Amino acid sequence: MNKTIVIGSDHGGYHLKKACIKALTDWGYIVEDEGPDCLDSCDYPVYAAKVCNKLKADGTKLGVLICGTGQGMTMTANRMGIRAALCTNEFHARMARAHNDAKCLCMGERVTGQGLALSVLKVFLESTFEGERHQRRIDLIDTVSQ
Repeated sequence: MNKTIVIGSDHGGYHLKKACIKALTDWGYIVEDEGPDCLDSCDYPVYAAKVCNKLKADGTKLGVLICGTGQGMTMTANRMGIRAALCTNEFHARMARAHNDAKCLCMGERVTGQGLALSVLKVFLESTFEGERHQRRIDLIDTVSQ
């Protein structure tokens, strides 16, 4: 498993992004922070695109996107062809990886408290894709969306 995590946020997810970076580093991951580097108001699609482009360039990496609700980041990532999952609890995170082979975890700083968010992050990273019948369904996503 690639231990490099690509992360980004907007101003609404900045504090949670910083907490995730600290936790990821403590857990032994290499973190590529795609910004922003301050709390100034910014547009979430810009930072989602930076993370998604890195995930597309290296399909072995996982990503984390954080905004105020997580919705905007999730929509942008999925629109860019990255299987992104908005997770508000550990079960969401486990199933997003195990059944949907999600490559990007999305969270909302204004929705999920820091302690829970870090637990969700840990479960997301430790869960693996189960394959088999789930792969068939993932393949269907590409078929029906064309």
